[in-house]
Amino acid sequence: MAIPPLSITILKTPVHVVTMDETLELVRHFMVGHRLRQVATTNPEFVMTAQQDEAFRQVLQQCDLCIADGVGLLWAARRIGTPLPERVPGSEIVYNLAELAAKEGWKLFLLGAGPGVAEEAAAIFKARYPGLHIAGTYAGSPSRAENDAIVERINDSRAQILFVAYGAPKQDKWIARNRESLPTVKLALGVGGSLDFVTGKSRRAPHWIQRLGLEWLHRLILEPWRWRRMLALPRFALKVLLTPRS
Repeated sequence: MAIPPLSITILKTPVHVVTMDETLELVRHFMVGHRLRQVATTNPEFVMTAQQDEAFRQVLQQCDLCIADGVGLLWAARRIGTPLPERVPGSEIVYNLAELAAKEGWKLFLLGAGPGVAEEAAAIFKARYPGLHIAGTYAGSPSRAENDAIVERINDSRAQILFVAYGAPKQDKWIARNRESLPTVKLALGVGGSLDFVTGKSRRAPHWIQRLGLEWLHRLILEPWRWRRMLALPRFALKVLLTPRS
C-alpha cells in the first residue's frame, strides 16, 4: 500500500483510508523508522472537538495516521463520496498491537488510565501474548507539571511502543508535545478508554450491536453520565449534512 496512505478530510479533519490489516502493515513500516510516529483513533467526537480547538485540529492534521474509530466517520465518508473501507477501532487495535509487539520483540509502555488500570491491562496482555515485553506502566497525568518526569520514566524503560490513555484531546496533545523527547519510541497511540475495556472496567457492546452501528447507545446506557459528550454525535451528523459536497 502507499506510504503515506491516502487520506480524506471530514470537516477539516484528516482520516486515512486504511483497513485494520493495512494499519498493522504501516506499523511495521513505522517501527523501522528513525522517529516517533503518532496515531490518532479519530471518531466524530474528535472531529467536533477539533472544530473549536485549533491546537487539537493541528495535532490531528500532523499525525502520521488517523484511523477511523467510529461508524459516524464511515457514514460521513460515504456522504461526501469518498468511502472508507472499514472501521479500525482503538479498542481492538490495542490487542493487535500487543500481539504484534510480542511477535516482534517490541517493548510496550502503558501510560494513563485510572489508578492500577495500566498495570492490570499489562498483566492481561502478557497472559494473552506470551513473550510480550512490558517496558513499564504508569498512570500519571497529562499536566505539564508531570511532563518531564514521565518522559524520563519512558526513556529509561527504552519503550518502542507507547499507549497513552488520557482521553482526547489531552492524550493526543501530550504525544505531540513530546514527539521529539522520546528517542526510543517509534509508535505512540492515543487509546482513550481502551485499557478500561481490556480490564473489564468498561464493557464493549455485543458484536450485533456493533454491526448495527449502535455501540454509542450501548455505552450511553451503561454510562449515562456521558450524555453531554454524546451530544457531539448529532451535532456532527448535522454539520456533515449542512456541508456542501465538493
